[in-house]
Formats: sequence, C-alpha cells, structure tokens
Amino acid sequence: MNFEPKFISYPFYWDSVPVDLSFVYDNEKPAGKHGFLKVKGSKLVFEDGTEVRFWGTNFNSGLNFPPFEFSEKVAKRLAKIGINIVRFHQMDAEWANPNIFQFSKGKRKGNTLDLDPQSMQRLDYLIYCLKQEGIYIYLDLLTYRRFKTGDGVENSSKLSDAAKPYNNYSRKLIELQKKFCYDLWTHINPYTGLAYKDDPAIVLVEIVNESDMFAFRKNISVEPYRTELVNMYINWLAERGIKLSKEEVQKMDFSSDDETMMEFLREVQENYYREMISFMREIGVKIPITGTNWSINAANRRAQLVTDFCDGHAYWYGWKWGEYKKMFDNTPMVSVADNILLKNLTFCGVPDKPLVVSEWDDPWPNDWRAESPIFIASVGSFQDWSGIIIHTYSYSPNMEVKVVGKEFPASAIGNVPYREGVFATWNDPAKFGLFYHAALLFRRKDVDSARETIAIEVEDMKLTPSDIPNLGLATEKHKVRLHFKGLTEGTYDRKIRWDEKIVEESEGKIISDTGQLQRDWVKKVGIIDSKRTKVAYGFLGDKDKTLLDGLEVKVHNPFAVIAISSLTNDAVEDSNNLLLTAVGRVRNTGMEFNFEGEYAELINLGQLPAQVEVIEAEISIKTNIPNLKVWAVSSEGFYIGAIPSTYEKGILRFKIGESFCSIYYLIQAE
Repeated sequence: MNFEPKFISYPFYWDSVPVDLSFVYDNEKPAGKHGFLKVKGSKLVFEDGTEVRFWGTNFNSGLNFPPFEFSEKVAKRLAKIGINIVRFHQMDAEWANPNIFQFSKGKRKGNTLDLDPQSMQRLDYLIYCLKQEGIYIYLDLLTYRRFKTGDGVENSSKLSDAAKPYNNYSRKLIELQKKFCYDLWTHINPYTGLAYKDDPAIVLVEIVNESDMFAFRKNISVEPYRTELVNMYINWLAERGIKLSKEEVQKMDFSSDDETMMEFLREVQENYYREMISFMREIGVKIPITGTNWSINAANRRAQLVTDFCDGHAYWYGWKWGEYKKMFDNTPMVSVADNILLKNLTFCGVPDKPLVVSEWDDPWPNDWRAESPIFIASVGSFQDWSGIIIHTYSYSPNMEVKVVGKEFPASAIGNVPYREGVFATWNDPAKFGLFYHAALLFRRKDVDSARETIAIEVEDMKLTPSDIPNLGLATEKHKVRLHFKGLTEGTYDRKIRWDEKIVEESEGKIISDTGQLQRDWVKKVGIIDSKRTKVAYGFLGDKDKTLLDGLEVKVHNPFAVIAISSLTNDAVEDSNNLLLTAVGRVRNTGMEFNFEGEYAELINLGQLPAQVEVIEAEISIKTNIPNLKVWAVSSEGFYIGAIPSTYEKGILRFKIGESFCSIYYLIQAE
C-alpha cells in the first residue's frame, strides 16, 4: 500500500487538556468522601461500601514538591482526563530537587533525619489540591534514600539507594525507617487540617520500592550488615537443630537456591513487613499496606502474602546504552505473543488480595507506544485489577519548553541515562492522549471481568514469570492468579500446575473468554469491543476493514489506535455524547532514527512542537441518535471544524484526516 503520512503540530500544554471529562466523575469529589479505603477479598472498597478502581500516574522526585500554582492547575488537568490517583514516588531521592529531606541544593546536609519544612509545605498543598479534584494518594516510604553517616549508619557510602537489600533486616536501618514513617504519618497538613494517617484521601502505601531479599542477594558484602545477616541465619538454623561449622559459616552463600536458604530469606522478608505494618497500625495508619512491588520469584511473591494487597511493576522496553548511542527496542506489543508486560504483572497476583499496578510503561521513543494505555487498561479491567498507575508524569514541575521524551538538558539524572525524560508522559499525545478512554474503560468497568478464574499452583520458590508457559497470553484469555497451597484462598474455577499450558501460542491469536478482547499477533491488530468503549489498534492499514459490534473502521495509515467512548452511561449506539480519538506515531519536529533490525538508534532528538501523525480513516458508527455532529477539537480545546457526515439507516458515516485534522473528535447531538 502506497501511503504518504502527514503530520501536524499538536502540542500538549501543562495547565490543561483539550477535552474536559471531569464532569463524568463529579460525584467523586472530594477524595475521601467515602471514608477510609479497606480490603474486601480481592477488591478495594471504601468504608461506606463503595468499590473503587484507580487509574493514575506517578509523580517522580522533584514533581512531588511543586509551586502552589502548579498544584492547583495540575490537579484540575489530571481530573479532566480521568486520573483518580497519584503515587508519590522518589520523594526521598538525594539527586532530586527538591526532595523530602532538602528543599534546594547548595547547603550541605549530612543526614536524612528530618523532613524539610519547605518541601512538606509544598507536598501538603499538592495533596490538598488533588483531594479537592477527587484524586487519591499512594505513598512510597522508601525508594532512593541514601542513608548518611550523620544518621548513625556505618559504611553508609557503600550502601546503594534505599540500602538494598540491607533495609529488609538491619536493625539500625529499620529503626530509621520507622522514624521517617512516624514523622510522615503524624505530620499535620495545615491545608486539610488532618495528619496524614487521618486523611482518607491517602489510600495506599508501600513499605519499600523494588527491594527484597532475592534480587540483590548476590551482593550482600557490606559490613557490618553481612555479619548481621550471617548471625541471623546461624540463630535461625539453631532453632531448627542445625549447627554450621566455622568453614560453612565462612563460605555462606546467600545467593544459593538451596531450599533452606530460600526459606530463611523469605522469613526475613516477611518479618520485616510484619514489623513495619505493626508499627504503622500502632501509630494509627488505617489504610491497606503492601510490601514491595515486583515479581522476581515465587519466594518474593509468597513473602507478600503477609501484606494487605499485591503490587506489581512491569515495562515494555529494551535499551542498549552506549557512551554515544541510545539504542532502543522498537517492537510493537501487538506483534508479540507472550507479552512480558502482562506475565510479570500477573505473577504478582493471588486470588484473595487486590492487585495494584503501581508502575508500568511503554516508554518513548517506541514508535508504537500509543497501543499501550488502552491495551493495559482493557486487560486490567478483564483481570479485575484494582489500580493501574503509569510511570511517570514527570520528574520536575518545570514544564516550560519541553520536547516529548526529553525533560532535561543533561544526559542523566543520578547517573541513570533513562531518567532524562523517556518516562515523561504529560506532554505525549501518543500515551497521555489516550488516557481519556483508558480511564473511562477501567474505572467504569466497560470491559467485563473474565468469566473463568484459573489458579496456578506454585510450590517451587525459585519459579519466575518466564518459567510459566504463555503466562502473558493466558492473562488475555482468563482471569489468572498464583495459588500457594495452604496459604491463599479466594474463589477460582480451576487449579492447574505451574507447568501446564492454558493457551497455545501456535494459534496466532487470542480471544478473551468474554469475547470483548481480541488480539492477532500475526496480523498485528487488536480490538476492544465493549458497549461503552470500542477500540481498534495496531497495523490496521494492512486490512480492508476492521469490524466491531456497531463500529467499522477503514484506516489508511499503516499503524493507528482508534478509540470511541460514550460520555454518558449509555452504550455507544444510544449515547448523545461520544469522544473519538485517533492516534498513531508522535515525534518531535526533526526527530531522526537509524533502524537496525528490531532496534533503532536515536540520531536526533528533534525540537518543539510535537508532530502527530494524522490518522486518515473512514468511520461508520451504528447509532440510534439521528442528529449527531462530528467536531474536530484542537490542542487548545477549540472546535476547529465540523466533519462532513451522513446518517442513513441507523449508521453515522464520516471521514477523518482529510480536513480539520486532529486527534480528538467530539460527536454530540445538536
């Protein structure tokens, strides 16, 4: 097919969005109106019985301490696009400016014992503004804190961020965590009049980000922390009637997959969680608490059973970082059978606890990233997950002159190259632009939960997500959870061994047991076909037409995501107010790539403004509303023109991409 794509400038602005859908969620304001959040089986439920799902974003590092004007405007911006939770992430990062211990750089601070008053003032006001707009808070307690000699920590310079994995067992480090925890939860927000522990707008908390006793155990070498763990192991074995020789003690290997060692490390991790949870309950924290948030292996996941809810992180990317090159994997998710994004998240869930995804992303500059928000929202609704939170909105409140995928003029933040902006989503029409539909779909439960629940029985604590055959694909077929014999309960329809296949990759496509989700990785297309939200995504231009129930699209661009959602409680065919979004590739002006197989090298970052590929398509919508008008909406929110349309025999037909080009189209009764 010979098709010449055209691009238009479509900038996203930091203080607003083109379409305001906050009216859909007006009865959810302010956050906290339903009382404190509780766990009820596999659901998150407020005190008054209201069940909730959270669609949200992370605020990273310095963004958690913005100027007051920013807090006021960004809270309204998030509400307009459907976000109802923000995770405060990396608040304790030494490299951030500000951070929770130091408001600005310059003056030396040799400890992390106190919360900075200026930082807390800004954090307090941000919470207040989010709360007014119906947006809840998820708090991190330990993420990137660098413990200091001034904290009374030995060999602090040899400890990594968050002192992983020593934070899980060192008495000194645990007491320091408790002090921080106490100071934060008992802090009174002057704008709400409530201590953090007494504010029902703060709904979830994790003890430590991405730290456990298994991922970092090969590097347990810093003293006195290694000796501390050695002594703990000797005592633990003695309680079981086992004594080690001096030679065995000297050769002790915490990276061993020996069953006894795995059991010890798991118990260490569980005891850490129990102690921190008990401490928080004693000081009055009422909300659900989790331990950490990644898969690693079955031992780590089993340790999470002592917490209130499950949490998972997963990403779709692959970078090869060289001194002068930035190589990234440009593979579209729709073209891959067993999706690592899904298998790593599913591995984190068990039948009797809610699952929250507090980090996910398909980062810039992947050309096909527009597929990701709708895909994960639909699968999350199908799996009946309780929350999905993208990483991240931004690292800084300085939103002036930002090209997509680049936040800072430096090549790294805190020595990490990928922090320079590849995760920023606030100004990316390819991902953030589809949040309207993702939020509606997930929060309203437009996609039904799976009809059948399968419990995968796990006994081997060394098991990883990749060991379970086609785990990602199974996630698109049925509801899937891990089951630990004698430890997890909940309801499920059938139980299988971990090595049994639920689905076959050789079929080339997957259809959910509800029939609402379909994906063909051979043809590289997917559809979401619910009553109130309908989506076609992938390489649609290779097909004659893509058919859904009541929606037909013929796309001329090779790749596109076309989504339509009812903005009322009615199905698409009965709604007098619809939003249509059409997004493909988004690049900066002058952006250049050098493609080498599945990887691409970023040659030129480009500059403002962002260029959005115009999706040219013929749309046919079955509707019982005869007087619908199709308006194209500009990046500033103006109606820039009415798209010619016809209505005949219950079908509304029109073309997009020929005139009044946009990514957003409001379809409303006159």
